[in-house]
Amino acid sequence: MGNNYTMVAKTLFGFEELLEEELRNLGAINVQKGVRSVTFEGDKGFMYKANLCLRTAIKILKPVKSFRVRNEQDLYDQIYKMDWERFMSVHSTFAIDATLATDRFHHSQFISLKTKDAIVDKFRNLHGTRPDVDLKYPDIRIHIHIQQSEVTVSIDSSGRSLHQRGYKTATNIAPINEVLAAGLIMMSGWDGQCDFMDPMCGSGTIPVEAAMIACNIPPNINRKEFAFEKWPDFDANLFEKIIESSLKKTREFHHKIYGYDKAPSAVAKAKDNVKNANLSEYITITQRNFFETYKPVDGKLHMVFNPPYGERLSIDMEQFYKSIGDTLKKHYPGTDAWFITSNMEALKHVGLRPSRKIKLFNGHLESRLVKYEMYEGSKKGKYIE
Repeated sequence: MGNNYTMVAKTLFGFEELLEEELRNLGAINVQKGVRSVTFEGDKGFMYKANLCLRTAIKILKPVKSFRVRNEQDLYDQIYKMDWERFMSVHSTFAIDATLATDRFHHSQFISLKTKDAIVDKFRNLHGTRPDVDLKYPDIRIHIHIQQSEVTVSIDSSGRSLHQRGYKTATNIAPINEVLAAGLIMMSGWDGQCDFMDPMCGSGTIPVEAAMIACNIPPNINRKEFAFEKWPDFDANLFEKIIESSLKKTREFHHKIYGYDKAPSAVAKAKDNVKNANLSEYITITQRNFFETYKPVDGKLHMVFNPPYGERLSIDMEQFYKSIGDTLKKHYPGTDAWFITSNMEALKHVGLRPSRKIKLFNGHLESRLVKYEMYEGSKKGKYIE
């Protein structure tokens, strides 16, 4: 197809394969995995669909120009030469993000400034006036990536990070990023074929993402806006069609999703967020202390959670992680329990042997996603006495 172009989807470290698979399933072509990113090809409609439907993408960038530079003057000249009126007008506001993987330039801030100067000068020389910078809500966000001497200029089609789904009005003290939550749930193999629980649900992110996966609801359906809606070539009818066809692919979910938290404030926020996501019929949020609970269902239970890790919440780590192990062992037979932690020391106190350990990052913290299989009946689980 003549209208296809290359795009780059950014993601979190460790989620590259998940994103690659998501893109293939969505219909992208020439999908290639990188570090914290996956490149692919598609047309304008596919760009809209990628922003709407990808669970593990943080941004979708559209590269528009690449060139080599020796110094700052080269950068300025090449940026100045570009036809910026394809992307914006003198009345547009804009912002620039720069990432550097080079020893030629040392300050991303300075690169952003040089790029801004070139664009502003170009418009001023053409029209006698210039577009303004707006760091918070720009009409167009420009991304500069420098790898040694190779510069790639991209236009950011997403705007604010895609983890900002639009259903969260309230968060608790240590909220989990929505993209991280979705990725953990996908890595755990959750397919909506049994009941699901988050026993420490905070503001409800994991239960909401789990319900959206189970029902195949586009993750960004509640989002207020995407950057591409401000582009000169935005096709509102096409975007409307993409939304409609994505919503037609949703499916029914015949099990229950439980969220527990012992803090009343977290429970209130989680209920709000579940309601905002229009998922109240699937998700039950209850104020409970996980360590005083029993498995609420017969049969299989799939559990994914993000326990406090002491970085922002102070708890007695040893005792806390021992209680997780004890509760799973005594009260949760027939459960696959997955959780993420950045506290490798505390993991030793769970007293169970994990059947899987996956290295990830939670923000800047190196973490592990661990799986514990709690067997029914005689096969009592692999315990370390």
